Amino acid sequence: MAALPEGTPCWANATVTDLEGAKAFYGDVLGWTFGESSPQYGNYTQAYSDGKAVAALVPSMPGQQAQAAWCLYLASPDAAATAERIRGNGGEVVMGPMQVGDFGTMVIATDPGGVAFGVWQPGAHGGFERQDAPGSYSWAEIITREPAKADAFFPAVFPYGVRKMDSEEFDYRMFQVGDRPVLGRMSAEGDFLPPEAPSYVNVYFAVDGTDAAIERLTKHGGKVYFGPVDSPFGRFAAVGDPQGAAFGLIDLGRTAGERPTTVGV
Repeated sequence: MAALPEGTPCWANATVTDLEGAKAFYGDVLGWTFGESSPQYGNYTQAYSDGKAVAALVPSMPGQQAQAAWCLYLASPDAAATAERIRGNGGEVVMGPMQVGDFGTMVIATDPGGVAFGVWQPGAHGGFERQDAPGSYSWAEIITREPAKADAFFPAVFPYGVRKMDSEEFDYRMFQVGDRPVLGRMSAEGDFLPPEAPSYVNVYFAVDGTDAAIERLTKHGGKVYFGPVDSPFGRFAAVGDPQGAAFGLIDLGRTAGERPTTVGV
């Protein structure tokens, strides 16, 4: 697999407190199957859709009270250099750079507004083997109460061009690698998020029928935070698993309306 361009989303995993419960939930909601857990890597468990690697579940460490959450990883040809740019632009490196066997090198970091994300320098593990198909990664967006900090930080750390949606209803920007949009940024100023919810990266997984997926999700104790609603990009919803990890669902085949225009920033 060819290396992805720097800054491109390349992998996602969820920290969970109950691995077997998470496997049952995501197995039904997204149709995932799972590989064997890896005890040498904290029972890291890879998820598959149609036999292709699409994500992973990571049990929280014993004794830790880690909040269940999804983490998006952005590709880097040099994780150590990316970590230095993170620090140099007001972010915090929480973990790493750390080599993970021969799989690759990882960094866990936050932007100056507290948004957590990962960096992945691939080795034997190149990242997503399937995208934009039911059960696989489709899109991600930074949802932040401090959009100005994100807008300055991410293009300084990664080689992003920036375009802004031409809309008076919401403040949304897209970070691009070349001409390809790879990551969104949604302002959560005001009452967009509940007071207790942190700024975060919302990772969307494609489904064949958002409403049907929500039925499966709620049956297992998941929550719906927003939607489902139709959009020019697909019918989507912001949801959470029973352990509190927020993510998104989107049916790419059900679109409505014209896509908004964008302007360079």
